[in-house]
Amino acid sequence: MGQEKPRIIVIGSLVFDLVARTPKRPVKGETVIGSDFGMFPGGKGANQAVQAARLGAIVHMVGRVGADYFGTSLRQSLNESGVNTEHVRVDQATTTAVGCIVVDAEGDNSIVVVPQANMRCTKADVDEAAELLAQADILLLQLEIPLPVVEYAAVKAKELGVRVLLNPAPAQTLPGNLLQSVDLITPNEKEISLLVGRDLQSDDDFRAAARELIRSGPATVIVTLGDKGALLVENDRTIAVPAWPVSAVDTTAAGDAFTGGLAVALAEGQPLTAAMRFASAAGALAVTKKGAQPSLPERRELESFLRQRDSQ
Repeated sequence: MGQEKPRIIVIGSLVFDLVARTPKRPVKGETVIGSDFGMFPGGKGANQAVQAARLGAIVHMVGRVGADYFGTSLRQSLNESGVNTEHVRVDQATTTAVGCIVVDAEGDNSIVVVPQANMRCTKADVDEAAELLAQADILLLQLEIPLPVVEYAAVKAKELGVRVLLNPAPAQTLPGNLLQSVDLITPNEKEISLLVGRDLQSDDDFRAAARELIRSGPATVIVTLGDKGALLVENDRTIAVPAWPVSAVDTTAAGDAFTGGLAVALAEGQPLTAAMRFASAAGALAVTKKGAQPSLPERRELESFLRQRDSQ
């Protein structure tokens, strides 16, 4: 890493996760007996901010929480990881977002998010952080706050010459103006299927869909494929990066670990392929622990993991 730490601003969601572990996830009308329960700070925006900070970036979070225990806990967790929460507003008119997560024996999850304070984020929240945004290397966005606010932030960043990385989750269709303002987008299999409006099965399908997205604006598309790795697609190249084999305990924040790691590596000036390898290691380490933010690795842990794998 160079002398200057990379600067990343995250405009997005903060969610307090209530996690139940069960042998299997229930189907419609079924009750299952869980094995344990945990409460963890989460939310895609906050998770990605924490990951970026733990990997060495200067990170500012912009978002909203309620004036309640969950909101206090989320701000505290961000602060403990080194994230600046000056622009995380405590909204007296609502409550903090909550996620209800069921994790099965394979580590796969089902999630219900009740967004509450996240959906009260406004364009004014972006404007209040404009000075920080102008100084940032990367703006990191997701889709757990109102879409017009995400679009407004992306357009503003583009005007300021700030690189925009969009994690298009949870899956939804996106306005053209947003896509035109994004430099790099990181959909998973389901998200890219929704973005192009058709079912995708093969690697060829994903490549074709990624090129379709590129025609809409982003120069780079990285399709995350879980334990199958990730696919980097640009106009002139396609590169498959395999996943690191690990024993999955909880996949809850794996995508956020990948995205946060990718933002840090790119902000440091790492080439895209090296950045993807770095990000994949963050994602792999995250699935080996329980919880969202508690599972996100520190820089020394990630570098040790990469050294060990390189020596094998």
